[in-house]
Amino acid sequence: MLSEIEQVLPSEIEKRSFEIITEELKEMGKILCPETELIVKRCIHTSADFEYADSLVFTEGVVEKAKDAIRRGVPIITDTQMGKAGINKKRLAEYGSEVLCFMSDEDVAEMAKKNGTTRAVASMDKAAALGREAIFAVGNAPTALVRLYELIKERKINPELIIAVPVGFVNVVQSKELILSLEDTPSIVARGRKGGSNIAACICNALLYQM
Repeated sequence: MLSEIEQVLPSEIEKRSFEIITEELKEMGKILCPETELIVKRCIHTSADFEYADSLVFTEGVVEKAKDAIRRGVPIITDTQMGKAGINKKRLAEYGSEVLCFMSDEDVAEMAKKNGTTRAVASMDKAAALGREAIFAVGNAPTALVRLYELIKERKINPELIIAVPVGFVNVVQSKELILSLEDTPSIVARGRKGGSNIAACICNALLYQM
């Protein structure tokens, strides 16, 4: 059994992984758009799930719009500390940008309790109250996406990008479709039930690594 294990140096593991992903996508007959190819492959690399080649939906020109926003120092706001932890903050800081997450803030907990909402909803309200441009990376809470949709419709916020990839069964699919229904909001959406904070972070990193 041990003799069947390929010996790969640690420095070569990622390179070899992407070679395998490229080979298997070719065998499956999947042709990726050059603009979004790296993002799709990084999601597959993170999850070992080739369904992302079909489920990821990109609005027109979203990659360039996202990179332009990062270059302008627009912050990334996540719905989990895990998502925040996974984003390459050193690379982000090169553009004067940062990652913010309000889920653990005391005022967010108080606001959620007072209004009878989730912390994710309260954190989106706090983000809107900042009055700043923002990129939203949502990998866990569909209620965050629903609240973003409402805030956009109420013209209280105008995101530079929404990464909509929460994972789960309750209101996950529906919340993602709400984001896709927004005609003028750049978005990257993982249709269906799959996603997660790790996927949200890897999409952010894939954008950064293209810069």
